[in-house]
Amino acid sequence: MPPQAKLALKPFAFLAFFFLATLENRSFAAEWNQFRGPTGQGTVETDQLPLQWSEEQNIEWKTAIHDKGWSSPIVCQDKIWMTTASEDGRKLYVIVVQAKDGAILWDRQLFTIADPQFAHKFNSYASPTPVSDGSRVYVTFGSPGTACLDAQTGEVVWKRTDIVCNHFRGAGSSPILFQDLLIMNFDGSDQQFIMALDAATGETRWQTQRSIDYMDLGPDGLPEADGDWRKGFSTPHVAELEGQQRLLSIGSKALYAYEPLTGKEIWHTESRIGHSASSRPTIHRNQIYYLTGFSKGELWAVRPGGQGHVTDTHVRWTFKRSVPNKPSMIAHEDCLFMIHDGGVASCVDTLTGEAIWQERIGGNYSASPIRWKEHIYFFSEEGKTSIIAASKNFVIQHTNQLDGGFMASPAIVDQSLILRSKRHLYRIHP
Repeated sequence: MPPQAKLALKPFAFLAFFFLATLENRSFAAEWNQFRGPTGQGTVETDQLPLQWSEEQNIEWKTAIHDKGWSSPIVCQDKIWMTTASEDGRKLYVIVVQAKDGAILWDRQLFTIADPQFAHKFNSYASPTPVSDGSRVYVTFGSPGTACLDAQTGEVVWKRTDIVCNHFRGAGSSPILFQDLLIMNFDGSDQQFIMALDAATGETRWQTQRSIDYMDLGPDGLPEADGDWRKGFSTPHVAELEGQQRLLSIGSKALYAYEPLTGKEIWHTESRIGHSASSRPTIHRNQIYYLTGFSKGELWAVRPGGQGHVTDTHVRWTFKRSVPNKPSMIAHEDCLFMIHDGGVASCVDTLTGEAIWQERIGGNYSASPIRWKEHIYFFSEEGKTSIIAASKNFVIQHTNQLDGGFMASPAIVDQSLILRSKRHLYRIHP
């Protein structure tokens, strides 16, 4: 087991566990069980949350995490789960940390890869975030492998290594749970599909190919840039829209709506500006908001419903200035809050698509923000957290600095922040 370092610890009251079935996701009210939390939207429901911290202030514990992984931590049964990988992608691990004291409970190598795919240095071989149903935890590394583990023992229940696409620059899409299905995006340079596995057995229940024409073929009949414009890194989302459960999934150059139990495509929009989307769709007041991806990405507001290609009929508005490539958005009241990868924060009117304010706060950003009450938290790659007012008036309320930078998004445990930097896991208390 690779070496770890840990600071002084403090006791912590056990976090009560209970199941809560929601309309949007199979989730846990008290546990941060998936990427962006129980609702998948980055909203924190707790009475308290830290507003100020540093390496010398309000750190409950700090635990070193070996190798390299950008997966966000999740919480299951008073345990924090995440993945990591060797720099060369040959060794893929799951790490489980006790929430009360930061001690590493399990550190297990799940897969050994003889010939790893290429992963861009900006990415890692362990970027997808796990998801839990409370009794089991599901982890994926994309094509290298997907596994289900028992939450009590950490033992492997099942594995899959036969779901393959060429991620080209590394995997990034996180899995989600819906009823008894584990749903995953696979948008590679060679193949592009979404699929559902039986959560109990790992068997394939359905698989649906992306339907749009990418319009990227060169004179030789092959995709330009070796298929780079076909990739995607977005995490899907299930929401009830107009009385129907819809699986929303952003692929390259398109947003799709599927029947979640069958994988049947219902409708899609096509965005020729932007590719390789990385953020999770945002749902607010029966509207869908999504980011189209890299290069000249845009923010689109989409009215649900329709059949087939609905771009001309269901796109309400688009927004183009300082739109993020990677971080997801926060919806609150009549506002969308977002942070551009290069450090420009924005508040956009959800009804009109007009900018209410745009301000540069500095730094670079990959992690997705969270909202607690009237506070929005932005986490930079340089280790700075800027807390701004969730308001139509731009106000920086607090700025906090840690030694390591953030690629992963945060988790919440019992009114504490769980922050994964590039080398450490922190628990920060109020």
